[in-house]
Amino acid sequence: EVQLVESGGGVVQAGGSLRLACAASGFNLDDHAIGWFRQAPGKEREAVSCISTVVRGTVYADSVKGRFTIFSDSAKNTVYLQMNRLKPEDTAVYYCVGDGDSVCPIVGDFWGQGTQVTVSS
Repeated sequence: EVQLVESGGGVVQAGGSLRLACAASGFNLDDHAIGWFRQAPGKEREAVSCISTVVRGTVYADSVKGRFTIFSDSAKNTVYLQMNRLKPEDTAVYYCVGDGDSVCPIVGDFWGQGTQVTVSS
């Protein structure tokens, strides 16, 4: 059974930083693409970032390029999203999402429960 468990969400002031973590079980990050989606109230779900260890590639939404960094730790089977220079428009529930495929973009075969990120102005 695949489980993706997020942590690290919270409330931060604009300009601040947060690091999200997603611990995976039943799912090997070395074999599959994994990443983050987010959904704000009243808005469509947005793909934020993706990482593929197989092809050593990362993908970012234009809205977060230069501010967010995705990276993984194979030993811990955990993927992280470092979020810097946060803006109020980054406020959303962030979901860790894994794929059966090994390359980005992510289709979304497996989903975590989500973690809330709130950026105050």
